[in-house]
Amino acid sequence: MEHTTDEARLEQLGQFLRTRRERLKPETLGFQNDGRRRTPGLRRSEVAMLAGVSVDWYTWLEQGRNIQVSGQVLDSIAKALRLDGSERKHLYLLATKQLPADVLHSQRTEVSETLQHMLDRLSYCPAIVTDVRWNVVAWNLAACAVVGDYRVMPEQERNMVWRAFTSPYLRQLLRGKWEEHARMRLAQFRASYGTYAGDPWWEEFIAKLSAESLLFREWWARHEVLPVSEGSKRYFHPEAGELVLEHITLQVSDAPGLQVMVNTPIGLTEEKIKALIEDLKGNTDLKR
Repeated sequence: MEHTTDEARLEQLGQFLRTRRERLKPETLGFQNDGRRRTPGLRRSEVAMLAGVSVDWYTWLEQGRNIQVSGQVLDSIAKALRLDGSERKHLYLLATKQLPADVLHSQRTEVSETLQHMLDRLSYCPAIVTDVRWNVVAWNLAACAVVGDYRVMPEQERNMVWRAFTSPYLRQLLRGKWEEHARMRLAQFRASYGTYAGDPWWEEFIAKLSAESLLFREWWARHEVLPVSEGSKRYFHPEAGELVLEHITLQVSDAPGLQVMVNTPIGLTEEKIKALIEDLKGNTDLKR
């Protein structure tokens, strides 16, 4: 008889807990190792004591029984078993099928050197990194050359939603597609907002942009939501003319709050972006 998905997951949870328990040395955690232990590592009763749960409850968990478990208790078990960050996430996924709240709602904005290096290596592909608030926190020169020079842009204008509704340059770049773009960006922002409703930053940002843009205020009230998607776009650059790109969004695995947006040039667009980058390198005062 085949296991159901949940049965297999809970069986894996029990095996994972057991292996983490068996790797620990009792003496390093204040328990006597009198040589009469039948298996290596800690006993279930010792893990239960360290985690502040009953022996029966922990035993049921390790046996893969379908019992209710809270994040607080899982964190206590993770601490008792000395789990590292990756192991803690694995524990949560096996026990609850979702990541810990602090990981899931991470607002990390630091971009690693490796990620920045990847952006820079995408020489002629405009690429940016955004955080959960839709702030652009990293970019490459191709992005600066096409959509605006983030190097000299005021911080507030580096927010993609703010810019969608307030930037004359972006309207020029998108022409007849501006409204579609602005609605899409707003719907994506609304989807993100669901997790942070009531948060002071989000409420203040929405109030400011509502005062700045009548269209934002009207459309915000419609509660439209959209996921981040992939596809194609056309820009009408004031110097380079028409640019055709395909775009895709990727999530940073160890920082769920960060996403990478990459635009791949199609046809002659790559040569046009090359020329724009060369012009940009000699013009540090460009603001859009």
